[in-house]
Amino acid sequence: MSAILLPFTDGGEIDWPGFEAHVERTAEVGLTPAVNMDTGYVHLLSPAQRTEVLGRTKGLGVDFVAGAFDAAGMDEVQQHGGTPVVFPSSATTGDVVEAYRGLAEGCDRFIGFELSPVFHPDGRIWTLEVYEAVLGIPQCVGAKHSSLHRQPEWDRLRLRDRLRPDFLVLTGNDLAIDMVMYGSDYLLGLSTFAPDLFAVRDRYWEAGDPAFFELNDRLQHLGNVAFRDPVPAYRHDAALFLRMRGWIGADATPPGAPRRPDWEVDLLRDCHDRLELSL
Repeated sequence: MSAILLPFTDGGEIDWPGFEAHVERTAEVGLTPAVNMDTGYVHLLSPAQRTEVLGRTKGLGVDFVAGAFDAAGMDEVQQHGGTPVVFPSSATTGDVVEAYRGLAEGCDRFIGFELSPVFHPDGRIWTLEVYEAVLGIPQCVGAKHSSLHRQPEWDRLRLRDRLRPDFLVLTGNDLAIDMVMYGSDYLLGLSTFAPDLFAVRDRYWEAGDPAFFELNDRLQHLGNVAFRDPVPAYRHDAALFLRMRGWIGADATPPGAPRRPDWEVDLLRDCHDRLELSL
């Protein structure tokens, strides 16, 4: 699964054609688009904008997952044909297990989400005991883990393998995208920079092709650049990189989103060249 950047024009409007094209290219290479996520500025959008994201995604006829803050948001995602991802909010910062059990009553299938506070103030990383309890909720089919650390994810993989092998451990560790080697699936923000290359990397891994390692290393270099402090500024990096690739027309970001310095484009140009992408 790949989080979709929501691009903006220099005039401050959402670039809907750029968004729709990016959803389509992501689905076409075999990745599941994830909309209204952190990469899509979900916490900075109005309810009407979040609904329009869902409507436009549904109109493209692709399978997708989408962030939702509460039961009403989850219901809206389902009505649009998507699978809800419970985005961390004040509604789930207390007793996560009880909150999820309540949400499960009105939902056949959803994805949990633990998020480091470096991404968003409402983010929380669960204890392993909480994770085990979440595994016991049948409607929760997986959980995105975004601590940016390997050990807690390894711990979750061991627990998953022992208690519920069909549960998806969706890595959100953009500093360790090789977690697929240990049994994680993924829902990454970094893959929005190059869904085509992530799809190639995944096919290499599936086929046991050692070319996986070199391409993974080059993609990881991009991740190390884009996800340095302040981490939320990775979204501006994504806009710069997608503009560099000719996929969107501007690197604009909405008010409240941190941006990188003017010389950032030079760092990304090097990443671009390492990936041997043509302009």
